[in-house]
Order: sequence, then structure tokens, then C-alpha cells
Amino acid sequence: MPVTLGIERLLASHRLKGRRIGLVCNPASVDSQLRHIATHCLDDHGLSVGALFGPQHGFNSDLQDNMIETPHASDRARGLPIYSLYSETREPTDTMLAGLDALVIDLQDVGTRVYTFIYTMANCLRAAARVGLPVIVCDRPNPIGGLVIDGPMLAPGFESFVGMYPIPLQHGMTIGELARLFNDTFGIGADLHVEPMDGWSRDMYFDATGLPWVMPSPNMPTLDTAIVYPGAVLVEGTTLSEGRGTTRPFEFLGAPWVNENALARELAALQLPGVAFRPIRFEPTFQKHAGRSCGGVQIHVTARGEFGAVLATVAVLAGLKAQAPDNDWWRQPPYEYEYEKMPIDILAGSSELRDRINAGDAARDIAAAWAPGLTAFAATRAPFLIY
Repeated sequence: MPVTLGIERLLASHRLKGRRIGLVCNPASVDSQLRHIATHCLDDHGLSVGALFGPQHGFNSDLQDNMIETPHASDRARGLPIYSLYSETREPTDTMLAGLDALVIDLQDVGTRVYTFIYTMANCLRAAARVGLPVIVCDRPNPIGGLVIDGPMLAPGFESFVGMYPIPLQHGMTIGELARLFNDTFGIGADLHVEPMDGWSRDMYFDATGLPWVMPSPNMPTLDTAIVYPGAVLVEGTTLSEGRGTTRPFEFLGAPWVNENALARELAALQLPGVAFRPIRFEPTFQKHAGRSCGGVQIHVTARGEFGAVLATVAVLAGLKAQAPDNDWWRQPPYEYEYEKMPIDILAGSSELRDRINAGDAARDIAAAWAPGLTAFAATRAPFLIY
């Protein structure tokens, strides 16, 4: 039997009957039969929906670039306003929430601190707390499981729209668990209810849930992408290609100047568990190095339970720095509404990763420094785990 999603439990309970609701959702907000939440609410349950809200990439998830704002719109099929929460505002305004009795959030997260949907959720909680509006977060699986927490913590002073709160790069929580953590530990204080799933356990990857995979964003096409993403997303903070514009975003990493064979040999010598690095050449069709042949590696996960996504990408970055020590390939701001701090710093959570790679430190030594923060976070998150 497939996992029963929070939205399926909520609709089966009939608790929304008679309440005018707002829906925060996108194309991945479907049930186990691929019915979209908005259609499900309106057509199958006859609920009163007052407004739709879309996160980054838009309600229709049709904008490829990760820094193109989405305009507000109207949904012709349903006759509803669509408010973009990746626009001149990333938090619902009082006007947007006017006339609603509850705000229902049903977004598919991918288990990584920098994936902005969790901060759209946090902003919705903040806005709802301001106006006294109840919020229901419908839980969904963490596609890469809930056992592993990994990577550097977000340090004070490095908060941004890709990291609002001090959690690690791979947090190992569901979006509902994060809602509880954000609301209580970080003082949002909304009237929050999390509708849990049935049948999900922390050791489950998405392909064990029996649920259909729908891309939560344009460059998250597969579960394979989500598995490497907690580390590979760091490449967004460089001038290297993270594989956008290819059929394997975040699995292909490289640049025109990279010697792919030398890099793959160096990475193989590290004998990192659960991963193989295959030398490749690839040509992105858009974004960084579009139309240019890039050398690099493809990350092949050979054993999920042993694979460390963040360590693997840090090893790639350290290997490239060794290959070209004088090549300054750190991306300059602006990036995701941050105009001063280096993009790699807000992605990694501090300047430490950049400093240590520049210094030539080994990937395993860099990763060893994360342990105290991860131990502390494990204790912080424990009261908010549902499964």
C-alpha cells in the first residue's frame, strides 16, 4: 500500500467543509492518484477556495531559472487569484489573506536547507500569525529519507532566503516536522496544525512510498537528483556548471577548463563510500556555459545508505581547486535576494567552506568539522519528529 499523504487524510476528514481556504501549492501538490490539490478540493469535495499561492518557479512551476520572479496571475480554469510568493513579496500580505478561514500548505520539499519552499512555508506561518489565521501543513515524504543529517550548519549572520534558520544542509525532516520546528523553536507562533502521513517511516526513500514522482521544481526531475542535491547545490555558488541545461542537473558538475579524467582519478583515489565519479563532457543548453563543452564528472550513487552527498560535492570542489589553484571560480553576488554576501557562503551557511577549500584542506577534514553542529541539531529536532 502506498503512503497516505497528509492532504489525503485532511480531505477525508471533512474538516475543511464550510471554511474558505487558501492553498499554497504547485504542480507536485498531487495525491496518490495524481489529482491536484486544487482540483481535488474544488471538484471532488466542493470546498470553498478563495486564493491560490505559488512558491519559487511559480504556481505552474514553469520558470526554469532559480532567480526569476513570478508575476501574480489568475487561474482561468478555477476563477481564482494566484498570488506569487516569489515576487515583490515572499510573504503573503494581509490583503492576500483577507476573507480566508484557513491557509492550507501542501508543498513537496526535497530535504535540503537551501530549497526555498520551506521558507515560503515559514513566511506563510509568519503572515498567518500576524492576522490570526490558522495554518494546516499537509505532510509529505522527505524523498531522501529522514535518518541522515549532514553538512554544515547555518551560522548566525548568514541568514537568507536559502537559509533562514540554523539547520544543517541535509536536515532529515519532513516539511511538517520543519513547520513544527520553525513555529516553536524559532518563535513564529502561528496557529499551526500539521496533518501527518500514514505509512511513512524515516528509512524510506521516495521510490519506496508507492507515490508518483512529480517534479517539485523544473531542475528536480528525478529522485536521483534529490539524492545528490544536498551537496551538488553548493555548485550554484560557483561559476562551474551544476548541470542545469542538461538532462542530469546536479549530477553533472564541471566547466570548460576542467580536465575530466584527472578530476575523476583524483576523486576515485579518495574511495568515498557509496559513490563513483565518472569522467564526462557535457554541453549545457542554457544557464552557465550554455553551448560550450564542459569537462567534469557525473556523480553515480552506488549505495544510498553509505553515500554522503555533501562530502561528495566538497570533494569535487576541493579537487578542482587543486587542479587550478589560481582560478577564482566563486560566484559573485547578487544571489537569491542577497546582494553582499558570497553566494557560496549563504548556501554553505558560513564562509568556512570557501575559506577551507581556498586553503587546500582535504574534503574529509572539512566534513569532520560538522560533527558538533550535527549532534546539537539532532537534539534540537528530536521533539518535533512525527515518525
